[in-house]
Amino acid sequence: MKKIVLGLVLFMLCMAGAQAQVGQNFPALEGETAEGETLMLPDGVQGKYTLLGLAFSKKSDDALQTWFQPVYSQFIRKPESGGLFEDFGYDVNVYFVPMFTGVNKVAAGPARKKTLKNVDPELHPHILFYVGELATYRDQLGLKEKDEPYFFVLDQQGKIVYATSGAYTKKKMEQVDSILSRED
Repeated sequence: MKKIVLGLVLFMLCMAGAQAQVGQNFPALEGETAEGETLMLPDGVQGKYTLLGLAFSKKSDDALQTWFQPVYSQFIRKPESGGLFEDFGYDVNVYFVPMFTGVNKVAAGPARKKTLKNVDPELHPHILFYVGELATYRDQLGLKEKDEPYFFVLDQQGKIVYATSGAYTKKKMEQVDSILSRED
């Protein structure tokens, strides 16, 4: 019985942490695109809804990659021209953000090359590399589990309207889709 209660309490704390960011503005994050251009979030993406996936460890990066294909299929891939669903695409920004912090900063260059080599080139415009400190994001966004990726949906002004963590699940994607469908 104690294990069940403890498990329930831990689950509720995790859910509270993920929901704590909803309603606040996403903190400024400067990253570099695959093309080498600097992009500042959320200022550089205002005017559209934005889906962000953040990872700051090898394990969380592996879990982040479970989102690549589903997010690409749902939000990035353009419907075939002339097809029945041509006008039903999403107009959202999507960025997967590997974060190189602490001692991992030195690995940013080689990891970037490896990522660009191993990830489908159609996803390259949606990868933003961050090299810097983690404390601001850990504190403001509640990034407590280093082995989990974190996902945020930002509104047109950069305010967090949805937050979750972990590998891809159909339920999480349905929640993201529900939010973005209301705004189209």
